[in-house]
Amino acid sequence: VQLQASGGGLVQAGGSLRLSCAASGRTFRPYAMAWFRQAPGKEREFVTAIRWSGASTSYADSVKGRFTISKDNAENTVYLQMNSLKPEDTAVYYCAATARGGATYWPYLYEYWGQGTQVTVSS
Repeated sequence: VQLQASGGGLVQAGGSLRLSCAASGRTFRPYAMAWFRQAPGKEREFVTAIRWSGASTSYADSVKGRFTISKDNAENTVYLQMNSLKPEDTAVYYCAATARGGATYWPYLYEYWGQGTQVTVSS
């Protein structure tokens, strides 16, 4: 299973970006897909996740009300709509997928990771 993330870039504070992550490879039905991010000098942190069955979502407090995760089951693709971006959102964003059940905010749950896409928010 390969995850291909895209959509990062440079945006001014208050702006928006939409990230995409497509899963390809063998037939794959994930339990959940998620986005994590890592800023320079900081640990990787959970951003948001979506369960494939039922589409329940969870968000880090820092992005609630600003970010929205969604999915396209047919395309095995997950999206991250990021609005009202802040400079502190600047990071490399990674998509992740798992076929295992568990706490979707826990990075060790995920066995598949994308290559990361840079998001830079200028003040």
